[in-house]
Parts: sequence; C-alpha cells; structure tokens
Amino acid sequence: MGIFRRGQDTHTLAIAMTGVGLGDRLLNVGCTDPSLIGALSAKVGLSGRACAIVASGEQATLARRGAESAGALVEIETGSLDTFPFEDEAFTVAAIDNQAGLLSSMPAATRAAMFRQVHRTLAPRGRVVIIERGTPTGLGALFKSGAREPADPNYASAGGALGVLKAEGFRSARQLADRGGLSFFEAVR
Repeated sequence: MGIFRRGQDTHTLAIAMTGVGLGDRLLNVGCTDPSLIGALSAKVGLSGRACAIVASGEQATLARRGAESAGALVEIETGSLDTFPFEDEAFTVAAIDNQAGLLSSMPAATRAAMFRQVHRTLAPRGRVVIIERGTPTGLGALFKSGAREPADPNYASAGGALGVLKAEGFRSARQLADRGGLSFFEAVR
C-alpha cells in the first residue's frame, strides 16, 4: 500500500525550486539532509561543478555519503562559514540548507559574513536559494512536529530569510513556495 510511501525522488520540489541544471556551478552551504546535496549536485552533470561548504567533519561525512548515493561528484570543504575557500564569481547557484536552523543559530555577524561570501562567490545574475522548514503537512501538521523556534530571535524579527537576503545586498528577494513541509526563498546577486 503506497499511501505512506514517498515518491521515487523525494527532492523533485527542491530541484525545481532551485532550478539547478546541467552545466550549472552549484554551491551547497550547510548539510541537514545529505540526500538533498546529492540530488542537487547530480543535476549539474559532468559539465558543471558542485561544491559544498560545511561547518564540521560530521556534516562533511554526511555530505559525502549523500553525494556518493546520488553518484554525484562534489568538492566538499570543511571550515568556518564566514570565509569561503572559493574564487570570486565561481558559482551560478547557491543553495543554503537551513532546515535545521543553520541561519538562526548563527550570531548575526557570522550570518552577515556568510552572506557576503555567498554574494562574492556568485556570478553576476547568480541565484541564491534558501531551503528551510515550512508549514508542516500531512500527519506532521496534526502533531505540529515541524515547528521550532529560532535560536536567534533577531533572525525572525529582522524578517527571516527574506530580511537577511535584502539586508545583504541581494536583489529581487522573494518566497518561491511553502510546500511539502519546506519553504524556498530566492534572490539574485
């Protein structure tokens, strides 16, 4: 019986919302869901480039497993999220995994520095997409299991993902969708 089984590709929505495709240069920031890094990175193919920057060795291991499961080649860097080891204008798309509260758990100064790095490493007209928990759906909505308070109340009071994107100089910041328990926000460099 398939009512409790998820579809073949659980990341179809995330792939559509990020718009990542063949030949893109993708930067993944953070790793809550290793299979998400794998799914997004696999879309760039051999003609593109997929990189990830994570804060810990544990996240690097998860990201590596996600990439291997998807058959994707991903360059994984571990280190401080306020200084990226990538060249200027290296990427066409940046996907920030905020599902576990990466942004709200950072001090405001570190968060601002991270977004300056994202801005620096994106090519002109490059896009940044923030993926975070959205409105719970299905059984999760009944039990409100997806709800959590941000660690930094200033993040929420400053407008959350949209506020951060606008404050850090990104253009055309908007919410793309709130579906399937995830919210997607995008902006352009």
